[in-house]
Amino acid sequence: MVRLERIADTRSHTGEGPLWHPDRQRLYWVDIPAGRLWRYDPETDSHGVAYEAPSGPIGGFTVEADGALLLFTHRTVERFEPGSDTASVVLTVDARTRFNDVIADPAGRVFCGTMPGPAGLGDLYRIDPDGRVTTVLEGLDIPNGMGFTNDGETFYVTESEARRIYAFDYDRETGGLTDRSTFHAVAADDGVPDGMTVDAADHVWSARWNGGRVVRHAPTGEPVAEIELPARKVSSVTFGGAGRETLYVTTALTDGDRSTEGDGAGAVFRVTGLDAGGVPEFRSRIA
Repeated sequence: MVRLERIADTRSHTGEGPLWHPDRQRLYWVDIPAGRLWRYDPETDSHGVAYEAPSGPIGGFTVEADGALLLFTHRTVERFEPGSDTASVVLTVDARTRFNDVIADPAGRVFCGTMPGPAGLGDLYRIDPDGRVTTVLEGLDIPNGMGFTNDGETFYVTESEARRIYAFDYDRETGGLTDRSTFHAVAADDGVPDGMTVDAADHVWSARWNGGRVVRHAPTGEPVAEIELPARKVSSVTFGGAGRETLYVTTALTDGDRSTEGDGAGAVFRVTGLDAGGVPEFRSRIA
């Protein structure tokens, strides 16, 4: 039986980017505008702030090959060792706005999107392990959730305000993206596609901002299941646990009013009893 539990009632403005850290057996996520990195330990059923960035928002992060976290802020990429209270800048990117969602690829590269701003729409960058930064997509109206098929041959990226999840042919040797197609077009009354993850059966789980749920898509793009949450703004999802059998979901409380945003807005949830499981996320090798 599927069970939904509220595990961390942080009332985050924009809870986002959950990732399971396999070395520490903990879940990490961010509250973007607060620049706050949270952690949850399922063994003790406790949560707390792991780090608070003095420089402002944290858009997303990856787990490095050695277990450190790579934080993506306004224009900087910073290395944070869990358990410490400081982060060090390893790279500055000439981006116009803050970073949003990010993901590591099989070779340790990182794809990172930026938010739209006064000077234009958002862009998607690729950072290689040697520090080279390449703009791979331009003019995206909020580049968001990303993922890879299990064979590593297809890359997904979400363009939230266009209500599209795109699929690209992916070149593992170069990190190149070609032959864009629309994996799924979200209807106007179905919420806005936000963060996502790909499970072990190559199904895509897409969070629906202003849609109050997570939708599971078959490899063809067709919706096949959904999980409703007590929060309108469902922001992102990831699988965690020793066997990647647990789905974790972040939500947002942007206006501070749960009477309109939902009783669970801004909290983090755990979903168990699913007939699906995840796969380990790739680790970055930038810092």
